[in-house]
Amino acid sequence: MQRSYSFEFFPPKTPEGALKLAATRAELIALGPDFISVTFGAGGTTREGTLAAALEIIGDGVPCAPHLSCVGSTRAGIREILAEYRASGVDRIVALRGDLPSGWGEIGEFRFANELVEFIRAETGDHFHIEVAAYPEVHPQARSASADLANFVRKVNAGADSAITQMFFNADAYFRFVDDVRKAGIEVPIVPGIMPITNFTSLRRFAEGCGAELPRWIGERLRDYGDDLPSIRAFGLDVMTALCERLLAAGVPGLHFYTLNAAGPVKGLWGRLGLQGRR
Repeated sequence: MQRSYSFEFFPPKTPEGALKLAATRAELIALGPDFISVTFGAGGTTREGTLAAALEIIGDGVPCAPHLSCVGSTRAGIREILAEYRASGVDRIVALRGDLPSGWGEIGEFRFANELVEFIRAETGDHFHIEVAAYPEVHPQARSASADLANFVRKVNAGADSAITQMFFNADAYFRFVDDVRKAGIEVPIVPGIMPITNFTSLRRFAEGCGAELPRWIGERLRDYGDDLPSIRAFGLDVMTALCERLLAAGVPGLHFYTLNAAGPVKGLWGRLGLQGRR
C-alpha cells in the first residue's frame, strides 16, 4: 500500500518566524513529504500569510494544501481565495469550519464545513483534492458522538476526498472511529494526525482546546520531568513512536505530522519509524 506522509506548518508572524520556518521547511522537505499543509487563521486572519507560505512550498517543488476556514466568511470572499489558489498552482485544500476570531459577532454565510466543501465543488469541480478534519475522540462542540459522526459523513458526502484527524494519543479511539465511519458507508482514507511531544504545558493546552484526551499516565510522567526538556523529548519520542508503530502495523493510509514549525521532533520520529518519503 502506498502511504501518504505530510507535514503541517503555520504562517509566520514575524521576520524571525519566517527565517525559522524557512530553515524548518528545508529540513523537512528533504524527507520527501507527499504534501505540506498551511493553517489559515480564524476568519481568514492569516490569508496573505497562508498564500505566501503555500507559494514558497510550491516553489520548492512540493504540493501544498492550504487550510481554508469558512466561518466568518462570505461566498464572494471564499470564491476570491479559491481563484487565488487555482492561479497559484494549488490543487489541494484542507476545508474546515474554523472558529470566529475573538470579538466577531457574525458567523458569516457558512455555518459548517460540509457547506464549504459543497461550495468548493460547485465552484471548482474536481480541481481540488479536498481534505476535511476528523475527530476520533469527538469534536469538543459536538452534541454527541453520533452527531459528530453524522457531521463527518455529511462532509464526505459533500465532496471530500480524504480526511486528517485531530491529534490523539489513544489508538483504539482512532480504530473505533474508522470502524464507525466504514459502517456508515464512507470509504475515504482517514490519515492520523500526529503531534510530537516536546512540552507539557503546550501539549496540555492543545489537547484541551481540541478535545483530545491526554492519558493521565503521560501527563504525570511529563509533570515529573518539570523543566528537563531532554527527558521530556526522549519520553515523548518513545510514546509517539509506539503509537505510530501500532497505527502503521494496522494499515493506516499515512501519517500527518503537526510540526509547530519545528523540524527536530518530526525528524526524530521519522527516523525512529524508518519512514521513506517520495523521491
